Amino acid sequence: MTNTEKVAYIRGLAEGLELDESKKEVKVINAILDLLDSMASSLAEVEESCADMADQLDSVDEDLADLEEEFYGYDHDHCHEDDEDEEETYYEVTCPTCHETICLSEATIADGEMECPNCGEKLEFDLDDCDCDDGCDCCH
Repeated sequence: MTNTEKVAYIRGLAEGLELDESKKEVKVINAILDLLDSMASSLAEVEESCADMADQLDSVDEDLADLEEEFYGYDHDHCHEDDEDEEETYYEVTCPTCHETICLSEATIADGEMECPNCGEKLEFDLDDCDCDDGCDCCH
């Protein structure tokens, strides 16, 4: 049962009491029912708007995934490929400015720099300096 239906039910119950409309208490009850009806209608509109927005956001997300795949040449959901047939390895990098995580190929990192696709900040990569212990396999 929706909120609007619940308010209509309560209004029906109140009308079934056949209360004297001239009494102050009945006027307050009717005002409260009018307010509940208005709030239920507003809430229904907000819920509908949220559902529409969620649908639009899903559509934008799908479009963005298609653009990422076309621009970067990979599927973002498969950043760390476990498939041994893949020739290229991808790494997740977090932008220090916008804190968004992006997925980059070894070739992009080897270039040494790029602009963050989210905020435009210049990102630099230095593969020669590793602060980790000896025998480290990481790539900064």
